[in-house]
Amino acid sequence: MYGFITNTLGPVLVLLMMGYLLYRRGMLNDTFIETGSKLVFNLALPALLFLAIATADFSKAANPHLIVLGIVCTFTYFLALMAFSHFFVTPENARGVVIQGGFRANMGIIGLAYCANTYGSQGLAVASVYLGGVTVLFNILSVFVLNFYLDGERSVSQHIRGILTNPLIVAIACALPLSYFKVSLPDFIESTGEYFAQLTLPLALICTGATLEFRSFSGDSRNLIIATVSKCLLYPLFLTGCAYWVGFRHMELGIVMLLSIAPTAAASYIMARNLGGDPRLAASIIALTTIVSLPVTALAFSALASANLL
Repeated sequence: MYGFITNTLGPVLVLLMMGYLLYRRGMLNDTFIETGSKLVFNLALPALLFLAIATADFSKAANPHLIVLGIVCTFTYFLALMAFSHFFVTPENARGVVIQGGFRANMGIIGLAYCANTYGSQGLAVASVYLGGVTVLFNILSVFVLNFYLDGERSVSQHIRGILTNPLIVAIACALPLSYFKVSLPDFIESTGEYFAQLTLPLALICTGATLEFRSFSGDSRNLIIATVSKCLLYPLFLTGCAYWVGFRHMELGIVMLLSIAPTAAASYIMARNLGGDPRLAASIIALTTIVSLPVTALAFSALASANLL
């Protein structure tokens, strides 16, 4: 457990807190955060995913059973969470925000950082392909549930266009054929891509830390507790339990756990704001799940490792 905390959780926590403190001291501003986040999403993170998959062994990186597991279990959990929230979350316009915050994990930044620090390049490749499939589902379910409970409207054509032009999805789709046919990238392309890839996780974590808002949670305590328990405990427990039940062990089981246990994705705030939700509640869920997920991740990884499952 000590090695996991120092090698995996430690760097993630330090960079998150660095971003938070630098922003509060005025060394980072909103323009830097916005520009840095766009750079990560549009260039650096796609480059990281592309290289991780394109240079990996396709038979090991693309695990269709793992992807199907993530999609089916996430959808099943979403339905259960929506049914629960429909009766126990109030007011009505908070339900979509709570549901999205209760299952949509920050796989692309914090989850990938966990997997890269724990399993290296091979784990990063497997996690990247898994992320691609589940991220599409995250987007579909988030738009649906927010439109269902809120006043925001987004047409089906807009949503499909957004998925097809998502830089992460495009990068994964371009890399898979190269990995399958074992196409070697030119050295200068690989070297350039590696520069971008090395930039990804530090910059992404610093920008994520800078956007965290630790304000009074008292007004939304009930909804915050529901979303946090769901995201940090129930969702990863359900996915990891299902993965174990169908026979996944070691790295694959660890990847499912590490990706699902990541805190609520920062994109949930943007989507809630754009579709008429409560951005303050969404920001509070992100902040609280980020705090809670770190010790929960350490304990969960230690428990699986003690049982010789990782």
